Parts: sequence; structure tokens; C-alpha cells
Amino acid sequence: MSTVTPPRSARGSVPLDAVMPPEGKRLRPVTVRPAGWSWRLPVAWPLISLFLLYPVWWALGVSSFVFIIFAVPMLVQLARRGPIRVPPGFGIWLLLLLWLFLSVSTLGLVAPNTLPPGGGGGRYLGWGIRLANFVAMTVTMLYVYNLGERELSRRRVIRLFGFMGVVVVLGGWLGSLFPTLGFVAPLRFVLPPSIAGHPFVASLMDVKFAQVQQVIEGEASSPRPSAPFTYTNSWGENTAILLVWLVVGWVVLGKPLRRTAGVVIALAAIFPIIYSLNRGLWIGLGIAAVYVAIRLALRGRMVVLGGLALAVGLIGVLIVATPLGRTFDERLQNGHSDDIRTTLSEGAVTAANHSPILGYGGNRALIGSNRSIAIGKSDDCKQCGNRELGSNGQLWALLVGQGWVGALAYNGFFLYCLWRYRRDHSAIGIAGSLVIILMLFFQFTYGALEATLAYALISIALLARNDRVRRALAPAPPVGTIAGLRARLEAAGDR
Repeated sequence: MSTVTPPRSARGSVPLDAVMPPEGKRLRPVTVRPAGWSWRLPVAWPLISLFLLYPVWWALGVSSFVFIIFAVPMLVQLARRGPIRVPPGFGIWLLLLLWLFLSVSTLGLVAPNTLPPGGGGGRYLGWGIRLANFVAMTVTMLYVYNLGERELSRRRVIRLFGFMGVVVVLGGWLGSLFPTLGFVAPLRFVLPPSIAGHPFVASLMDVKFAQVQQVIEGEASSPRPSAPFTYTNSWGENTAILLVWLVVGWVVLGKPLRRTAGVVIALAAIFPIIYSLNRGLWIGLGIAAVYVAIRLALRGRMVVLGGLALAVGLIGVLIVATPLGRTFDERLQNGHSDDIRTTLSEGAVTAANHSPILGYGGNRALIGSNRSIAIGKSDDCKQCGNRELGSNGQLWALLVGQGWVGALAYNGFFLYCLWRYRRDHSAIGIAGSLVIILMLFFQFTYGALEATLAYALISIALLARNDRVRRALAPAPPVGTIAGLRARLEAAGDR
């Protein structure tokens, strides 16, 4: 039996907001369905399950491993499709994966001013989980990049992002209003006691909607929303990224009803965003507003730019005119973690300078605290004692774990993608580039594993797919010019 392969043009895609009609007016392909009921899953079911059922995975306590689990069927599908195409700049990312693997050889080394690494297999387990997550995120990026428009449209991916945007806003409200709400994950009751008792596993099984921390001096501990993630900082960075795509999918590309709902959801996010006391998130949203304004101004979209300025102004007035303004001001004046972050950052640079090529394979526990090497936890300093180098941001984790080479490979990949897709002025182009900028900023304050890195790499896959179509639809340069030769070489490399 022979298989008829559709022509390349039939399997291609079109720029989402350039030549595709608005939602509700686009032409739908005629599909001939077999007679009878079909239980056949959609081709992209692993990715759809990752997004739509993420609250379930979080409630079960497996959110830290769910990307690894679903990477398996994704990889099987990719293997069955034949040759796997990789996005531009993938070689830089592959270097990072190689360095993550090679750094296992340095797990036994002692970094300056840190405690010796623990014995047994714990350090290798941590390294293995970290490597498995990076590999799983890479498979997810390749999966989204290789699927065709009929199998997984760009609009579908953006809607999945939008769904998670609604989830994080809802989780933010629940964590803010019910900070003590929590439960034991059902999976805890079926795990063997030897596994369930492990500190890392036990932390995953203790599902909470918020972290309660003393952030503002002189006041009681503050509830900071975290659902559906483990930590408030994870909630913050993912909220910023997902709101970008929610605005694109619901406000920019949606029908009137969806557009109105998108605006309402974005406004509803203000309360948990302020209540989270997350300065990194606040700065990230400021960067997003400035970047979008610059892109719109360069394209001469003055009406849209005026609307953006008006929206930002109204949000500012809303914050100042409500009790949220006092919370915002007090948080800016109380940088309770600044000294700790400075100590950890300086320690990470010192560690990278002593092992610049491969690093130390993972985080290291600092001797003492930011006050003194002899100070541990006490009633006067509950946050003192043996902080982990690499725990205060993805950049510092790479410096400690994989040295300068790993950190440069990570940043090199994102910077290359930012430069590569700089001419994509579509909604996907602007949103995807903004996600990259946020990732470059958040690396100084937040870790990227697990969901954040996955969302960033999926965004890059969307950028690469959009760019491939944009180049295919662009007028062909004259054959005898350098631009024409470059275009033919790039087209040959994309096949």
C-alpha cells in the first residue's frame, strides 16, 4: 500500500494575523468523517493534556514531573513522523544540553565558601531530574515546531496559553482570599512510605494556594498567591508570560465577546498581582508595556499606542485610588531579600570563576548566611543559615551548575532568537519576542523550571513557525542578488 503525501503547500500554514481572516470569519476546510462514532484522539493530545489538565496535575502533586511524562508520547510521535526539523539556533541550545550532561562529572567538587555536597545518590537524583526537565522542554519545543497547521494550529496553541492565563488569575484570587487553603495530594496516600517521606516529594504532596511570608517589616506575615504552582515567584513569572498570550489570543485576535472577556480578565489580574508583593513581576509588566509601546510606535500604530497608554494610565489610577496603592508603596520600600540575593549572586559568580567550564553540576549550600559564616537560623533571623547558591535565579543556577559556558549558551540561544525574529511585526512576533525579553530579565530573580521554560520554548517554536511562513510568502528577491542567494539557502535549510 502506498501513501500519498500532500504537497508542501497543503501542509503549510499562513501568518496568523496577517492573511488569516479574523476569528469567526475564516474559511474552514471541509473534512470527510468516517461513518459511526470515533474515539480517536487529536494528534496533539499530549500538549493539549498538558495545558487543559494542568490544574489536575498540580492538585495531584505531579506538576514538577508532568512535562517529563508527556515528553515521552511527544517523542514517539516525532520519531514516527520521520526526520525531525529543528528551529534556527538549535545548535546553541544543544550545547547547553550537552553541558548539563557533562556537568555530572563535577558533582563531587566543593565550591568556594560552601558545604561539601551530600553523599549517596541524592545529588545525582537532583542532577538527573534537572537534566530530564531540560530535555523534556526541548522535546516540547520540537513537537510544537514540527506539527503542521492542521494538526496543531498556531491559534490553538495561543488559546491553550490563554486558558492557562485564566487559570493563573483564578489561582491568584484564591491564594489571595484564602491563603490558608490547602490539602494533601491524593497521590500521597498511594506512594510507598519511603518515597512519600522524602523531603522533596513531601513538599510536592503538600498542595497550597499561597505562601505566607513576612515581607513588609512591622506587619504580620503576608499571603502571597502561588496556585497552580508551588512558589509565589513561579506564579509571578508565569503570570507575566501567560497574560501576554492571553491578550494576544483574546483581545487582539478574538471576537467581540472574547475580546471583552479578555479585558475583564486582564483587569481582574491586577488585584492578585499587587497582592503577591512580587516586585519582579511588577517590573516585568512595566518592561512589557514599554516594549509593546516601542514596537507599536515604530510601526506607526499611533491609535493603538494611544489606547495602550490610556489603559496603563487607568490601571495606575485604579491602583493609587484603592488600598492596593498602599500595599504597592510599602512593598517597594521593604526589600527584605535584597541582602540575601546579593550574597547569593556574588557567591554564584565566585563559584563560576573557580570552575568556569563545567561548573559544579548543581546548587551548593552556602556556609553560614549573608550576615556571617557562623550565623544560623534563630528567632531574630529566621531566614539565616545555609542558603543555596543558585536558588535566586536561573542565571545564578547556571553559573554554579554549568559555569560560564552554560550561562552563555542559555543566554546566547534566547538572544539569537530575539535577533532572528526582530522583523516579525505580527501579533505572534511581538508577543513571542516579548516572552524572550521577559525570560532574559527574570533569569536574574527567578528560576525557569519547570513550566516557565516550557512556555518560553513553546513561544520560540511559534515564532519559528510564523517566521517560516512569513519568509515563504514574502516576494522572492532577484535570483542574481546576494539576498536571493541567502533566501534560497535559508529555504533549503528549513526543509
